[in-house]
Formats: sequence, structure tokens, C-alpha cells
Amino acid sequence: MAERDYYEVLGVPRTATEDEIKKSYRQLALKYHPDRNPGNKEAEEKFKEATEAYEVLRDQEKRSIYNRYGREGMRVGASQPGFGGFSHFDLSDALRVFMESFGDLGGFGDFFGTPRTGSTRTRAHSRRGADIDISIRLSLEEIASGVEKKIKLKRWTSCDTCKGTGGKPGSSTRTCPKCGGSGEVRRVTRQFFGQFVSVTTCDNCHGEGEILESACDVCRGEGRVKKTETIAVKIPKGVSPGNYIPVRGRGHAGLRGGGTGDLNVFIEEKPHNVFERHGDDLICVLPVSVSDAALGREVQVPTLSGPVPVSLPKGTQSGKMIRVRGKGIPHLRESGAGDILVRVVVWTPAKLSDRGKRLLEELGALEDAAPPKPGKGIFGRVKDAFDRSGE
Repeated sequence: MAERDYYEVLGVPRTATEDEIKKSYRQLALKYHPDRNPGNKEAEEKFKEATEAYEVLRDQEKRSIYNRYGREGMRVGASQPGFGGFSHFDLSDALRVFMESFGDLGGFGDFFGTPRTGSTRTRAHSRRGADIDISIRLSLEEIASGVEKKIKLKRWTSCDTCKGTGGKPGSSTRTCPKCGGSGEVRRVTRQFFGQFVSVTTCDNCHGEGEILESACDVCRGEGRVKKTETIAVKIPKGVSPGNYIPVRGRGHAGLRGGGTGDLNVFIEEKPHNVFERHGDDLICVLPVSVSDAALGREVQVPTLSGPVPVSLPKGTQSGKMIRVRGKGIPHLRESGAGDILVRVVVWTPAKLSDRGKRLLEELGALEDAAPPKPGKGIFGRVKDAFDRSGE
């Protein structure tokens, strides 16, 4: 696979400041960190690639060499005294760089299970359980008011018999003789351009550093069992399709005391039989009679919490947009709410009584104003209404 440009990897321009480089790397590192993507080799490679790019671009000397000679200059520079060594860049090195940069900010060390000193992750968190992603469908009424949903799901939970250790109660573990408890096996080879170090997971203890003397009879050494649970999730007002609610620690339990993943509840929206949603605004159609439109009367406009009275101006034309402020979807994590945009449609009766026909004929004889010339269609008026929404 072709090596990508470091600036391209981090998604920053070549003129990026140190703060911009650090911010971009932090976002990528959090996204692809191995503890958030257990067993995902592609994410691990992206994590290492982003960290390697960051390690070069954050250092002015290394960045200057890279800008002039590219990666080849980095390889040559790695063999020069005082350059800092860049002949290999494995996962342990990537984790070390990440913790050096962010380990003391916001408790990342505890969150990711990476020690503040040393170059490997703690074994328990390296076995962190997977996240669970589910979707729930909400009505506009539920979105507007906020709701608590009970979700039934099957997930891996810690084994009660062995308390998540995977070992039979009363039994013990012993240090892996092959890796000495590190969970990793390092191999050092010397080549023309310098010394190369490869780090692989110990195949004897599978990276755990310890070996069970006797496995638990219930979970068969996994330290977890599958259970069906019902979990209550509170959905705040104003969510939108694509938003998700993270429920920390309610995903799958990891192997043998590993960390627990999260439950991510993704929001979907049910179609509504009256309203169409546009952001936090709602659009609906309101049929009115010819007399109500001509004379201007009070009509009832639907909202998600019940109808509200609105006065029609005299001579209201079909297609007119009326704004009912603050009756739309509440803003997420902010005060206030969107509006309801009502498109008035003048309803013409299909059948008339004899008296109704005579009255309309009399009205037609009295009318002396010509109808307006054709202008913007209804879709143009709807667009204009949205354009004026910020007024």
C-alpha cells in the first residue's frame, strides 16, 4: 500500500499550526484507538499511521526535514545521532506517544486503560468488550417532549460465579513463562539501516500475561456470560435522526475482567401524518373555507401539544404561509423551540345546495376586482418563508 503524505493523514494543510496538528491528531486518535476498536486491525493501522504523522509534524526539526525530503529523509535521519530514532513505529510506540500528549488531560489514561508510564496498554482494558449499537424510532411528539424508553437486549455480562476472572473459585493464575507476564513477545533484528524491533502478542497466553490454573465451570474461562436485560434510556427533547445517546458501561463485558463497552442508542424518526420536519421547524397544511379566507376569522392551527387559535387576515390567499412562533421542535440543549409554518389552502366545496349556488352567484356579481397575475408557485413561497425564518 502506498505511503500517504503526513499532512493528508492528519487532514491539515502544510501551513497548519502546532495547535491545529495536535487537535486533528487527537480527533483521529480517539476515533481509531485500539481500546475503542478491539480486534479491528484496520483501525489499529490508522491509529499508528496518524500517530506517526503527528510524531513528525509536531517536532519542528523533523517537520523541516520531512518538508524538504519526505519520508525518505525521515528514514535517513533515523540513523543519525540525536535524531530520536525513527527506524520502527509499532503499536507500543504509538500508544506511548498518545499518552505522552494526552495522558494527563481529562483522565484518558483511565478511560483507555493505558498506563501513564511504560509503552503497553494494561491487559484488562485491552480486553474491553464491544459496544452495542441499536436504533429506536420516535414520534415527533416524543421528540418534542422527551421520553424514557425501555430497551430489551442480550449482552455479555460479568460471570457472577468467578467474578469475571474466568478462573474456578479458589484457583489461582500463574505468570506466563514465555512472555514473563508482559503479554507481548519482542524480536530484535539488525538490518543495513539499523535495528528493527517487532512486537507480537504472546501466543501462549494470548496477550494476557497470565495463565489460568483451572477454568470456571460456568463461563468456561471467559469471565462472562450472556444475559437478557431491560435498560431504561432517557431521550432528551429536540433530538434528530442520526443523533445517538451513549449509555456508558452497558455494552458487552470484556474477557476475564476486561472493560465493558458502551450502548449507543441511535435515533430514527417516524413519519408524521400532519407535520413535515425541517430542522426544528414544522410545516403543515391548513384548509380554510372561502368565507374564512375572505373575511378573516380565527382558525385552529394544529401543534404537537394541541390546536392553538390563529387569526387569519382578511383576504387571505391560498398558499399564504403563516408562522406560529415557538411551537416547533425544542432546540437540543438550548432554550426555545422552532416554529410551525402553516400553508393556508382555500378549500372550495365540491357540492353546493341551491341556496349556496344562488349566494355565490350574487357574490360573483358584486366582485369587481380582478384576480392577481400568476407569480411564484407554492414551492417558491415555501422557500421564501424559510428564507425569512431568520428575520
